[in-house]
Amino acid sequence: MDFLSAKEYALKRLQNELPSNLYYHGLHHTKDVCNVAEHLAQLEKVKEEDLALLRTAAWFHDMGFITQYAKNEPVAADFAREVLPSFGYSPEQVEVVANCILATAVPQQPKTLLEEILCDADLDYLGRDDFYMIAQSLRREWLDNGLFTKSLKSWYEVQYKFLSAHQYHTPSAIKLRQPTKLLHLAELKELLGLDV
Repeated sequence: MDFLSAKEYALKRLQNELPSNLYYHGLHHTKDVCNVAEHLAQLEKVKEEDLALLRTAAWFHDMGFITQYAKNEPVAADFAREVLPSFGYSPEQVEVVANCILATAVPQQPKTLLEEILCDADLDYLGRDDFYMIAQSLRREWLDNGLFTKSLKSWYEVQYKFLSAHQYHTPSAIKLRQPTKLLHLAELKELLGLDV
């Protein structure tokens, strides 16, 4: 398994082929997910070979956006299945990577520790101080792609519902991010004036 070559391949494709109006799902998001996944993997004591598979899944998880916006996870998983054997990944390793990618589809339903880590890394920002800035980049992306045309208040309603339904999976992410996520949820409730 040649992770470094697979990473370089993914990096070049993402740099050159992602649409320019992915203000949230751009290369910066992939790099962020990779960094967070690595940190969570250390905290969760993931073994070396599994770490390489997790890193691979993180680099490939948004490659579906190269060809389509909606339901991009199956596209990214198929892309990994097609490409990774040429980098020495076994069929079993490829399936671990593909399943990690598929688990990131919302609503997230991870079944293994690696899937849980990638899911938590993908939505790490929900419990960070830069939540509102990153959320606005997603709103801008949705507006540009015709997926959202409503008011800022409607956007806050979408965010409130999403944060209410979301859960972190790994003990490390729960400890690191849940308190701030709950703070954002309270702030959104106040912004909306909800009586819930």
